Amino acid sequence: MRLGIICVGRLKAGPEREIYARYAERIAALRRIGLDGLDLKEIDESKAKSPAERMAREGEEMLSLLPSDSALIVFDERGKAADSAAFAGFIGRERDAGRKAAWFAIGGSEGLDAVVRARATAVFSFGAMTLPHQLVRILAAEQIYRAMTILSGHPYHRA
Repeated sequence: MRLGIICVGRLKAGPEREIYARYAERIAALRRIGLDGLDLKEIDESKAKSPAERMAREGEEMLSLLPSDSALIVFDERGKAADSAAFAGFIGRERDAGRKAAWFAIGGSEGLDAVVRARATAVFSFGAMTLPHQLVRILAAEQIYRAMTILSGHPYHRA
C-alpha cells in the first residue's frame, strides 16, 4: 500500500523540513511489510478572505489531488485519540484489506473543511490542543514510521 501525506502549506528550508525528511527516509527504507514510501503533496494556502472560504477552497484542492481508490486518514483535533499501537493496527488493517494507497490529510491554519472530514476513512487527533500544521506534518511522519516499525516487529517502539 502506497503512503502519502497531503497538506496545506509548504515547509521552508529549516529544522522542520529536515526532521520531516529524516522520517520520510526511514519510511522509504522499511519496504518489506507491504507499505511503500511516503509521498508528499503540498497545496498553497488559500488567499480567500473568510476562514470558511479558505477551508472550502483548500479542501476542494486536497480532494482533487487524492487518488479515488485511496483511504483518506485525517488528522484533526476533533478526531479520535489513539495510541501508537492502535494507529499501527488501523494502518495494518487498511493494508490487509487490499487498499492500494492511504493518504493522510493535514489542514492549514484554519483547519480542515467538513467535506474533507466527511470523505475520510478515519479521523485521528494528536490531542485537543491546537498545533501548528507544520509540526503536525512531522508528528504524522513519525507516527507513520512508528506504525511501520510496530507492524514489522522492529524495536523502535517500546511499549
